[in-house]
Amino acid sequence: MRSVEQIESHNIRSSCERRSSGKRSARLDAMDRRSKNREKEKKDKQPWLSAVLGLGNFVPGFLVGLLLGAFIDFPKGLNFIKPSPPDETPAPSQKKKFSFGGRRPSNSRPSRPASIQSGAAEVGSGELKMVFVVRQDLKMGPGKIASQCAHAAIGAYEECVNRGHRLLLRKWEDCGQPKIVVTCKSQHEMNELKAKAERANLPCFVVADAGRTQVAAGSQTVLAIGPGVKSHVDTITRHLRLL
Repeated sequence: MRSVEQIESHNIRSSCERRSSGKRSARLDAMDRRSKNREKEKKDKQPWLSAVLGLGNFVPGFLVGLLLGAFIDFPKGLNFIKPSPPDETPAPSQKKKFSFGGRRPSNSRPSRPASIQSGAAEVGSGELKMVFVVRQDLKMGPGKIASQCAHAAIGAYEECVNRGHRLLLRKWEDCGQPKIVVTCKSQHEMNELKAKAERANLPCFVVADAGRTQVAAGSQTVLAIGPGVKSHVDTITRHLRLL
């Protein structure tokens, strides 16, 4: 027979086991309840955007947006054919033309004198050359003189092109484009040489400096005479000193 102590200890162990099992079951029940509550909270906190974009709401919303966009753009579609605006492109500006001596001509193209036409016909009879007359009284440096002579050459060439003296230019190019640089003492002497060249119907061009370096603005620095027949040019510039 069991002793009283053994029975009591057995009862104590049984009660402890029942208590521990009850606690474990209570903890498990609490954990189940907490997990269920979390899942419910997640469902309750589902983003509104996900709910709105659900398949059940997407199709009706898409159709409503499509109809609304078509209604808004419909008035614009009525004007899909628009008359082309008038052409506002400005007419190309006329090329600047300089007459002999560097003066601007009128809008009408100057006619060539008969003497110049006859001079062009005599081109084939002799050598051609161009002469640059540089003013000494301006005391320009070598670089300045070189740039002014380049301006004079381009200006005289463009003047011949504008006046239709292409045969004259072609013959001058065939001769190797001879160019000579001489000097004059003053503006007065340059004016006299220019007047003589014009009376001889020789192309001439005067460079008026912009005044950025060394000389005042508007100073007439170089006179270009030609290209022309060598003998005709020499009658005007033969007495001038070479630079």
